[in-house]
Order: sequence, then structure tokens, then C-alpha cells
Amino acid sequence: MIPHSVWPVDPGVILPFLLAVLLIELTPGPNMGWLALVAAGRGRAAGLAAVAGVTLGLTAWMLGAVAGLTQILLRAPTLYQGLRWAGVAFLLWLAWEAWRVPPDRTAPVDEGTKRGLFLRGLMGNLLNPKAAVFYVALLPGFIRPDHGAAWVQALWLGGMHVAIAIAVHVAVVLGADKAGQATLARAQGPWVRGLMAGGIAVVALWTAWQTR
Repeated sequence: MIPHSVWPVDPGVILPFLLAVLLIELTPGPNMGWLALVAAGRGRAAGLAAVAGVTLGLTAWMLGAVAGLTQILLRAPTLYQGLRWAGVAFLLWLAWEAWRVPPDRTAPVDEGTKRGLFLRGLMGNLLNPKAAVFYVALLPGFIRPDHGAAWVQALWLGGMHVAIAIAVHVAVVLGADKAGQATLARAQGPWVRGLMAGGIAVVALWTAWQTR
């Protein structure tokens, strides 16, 4: 049996941390809402491309937290507010784009489309200060001084968080894809564009409220 002190993180914090992360990821937010709308309107392949971008953005925030960059951000109110409103504006731009381009589940999702959705997912998550708040507010409470270096523990726990986020986001995409097959395949007209655009606009307003 491996001695308790040899573990890079305290084994006793792993389950509570995973439960806390799961509850946070299951709480409706900008990532979940946008991914669901993409998968419903464009299909599974499009949704998974967006998940890849969101995951890279989340990983960047995690590495930034390990390096101490997120604390600098949260200690600078002007910088934080600038990032926050840039994220809201980006989501509103996505809503406008959804209104201009109607969803078409029958259109093939080529590499250019996947690349575009990947970049949108990446940018949307890099402009989401909720990720920074998560790592600064929650992560330090699960780091123990009698185990590995703080940055090592942060990497382990952050990696667990990213893995949970991927699982939740993929589940959202698969569920929304099935819902889209059952509804959007029979629906046409401007009200469909309005539904998609309105959904993303609601996500933008929800983001502004959550990160205030």
C-alpha cells in the first residue's frame, strides 16, 4: 500500500473535489448553453469540435492559475471587468451570427466549419472569467502542505477538473444532438434562427449576471 504522504495530492480530498467540480459543471452556464445550441443546430461533429475549443480554453485557465496569473487578474478590477464584458460581447456576436446563418443539420460539417467552431469555443472560454474565479476560489482549499508542491497538486486537481468538464460537455453535446434530430429536422423558417440567436443571447445575459 502506498504511504499516505507519498501521494502527490491528499487522497482524502479527491472525492470531495470531484463532487464539487461535478456540481459546478452541471450548473447551467455559458459553455453548457452554447454547446447545446451548437449541437442541436449543427449536429454532433460540430458540437464536439466546439468542445475541443472549450477544453483548450479551460486548460489554459488552469495552467494560468498554476502560474499565478489568474490571481493577478482578479486583483485588478478594471482588467477583470474588461475581460468580463468582452466575453459577454463575444457571446452577443455569436447570437448575431446565429441569426444571420440559419442552422442546417443536413449540411456537411467540413474542416473549415470545425475549425471555426473550435476557435469560437476557445475564444469564448478564454473570455470567461468564471473559470478564473473557480481556480482562485475553490482549488486552494483542496491543496495540503504535507503532500506534493502546491503547483503539482494544482496540476493534478486541475487535470481532474478538465476531465470532468470534458465528460459533462460531451454528454451535453450528445443529448442536444438527439434533441436537434427530433425537432430541428422538421422545423424551418426565421423562427428557428430566432430560437438559436435568442438562446445564445440568454447565455450572454446569464454570463453577465454570474460574473458580476
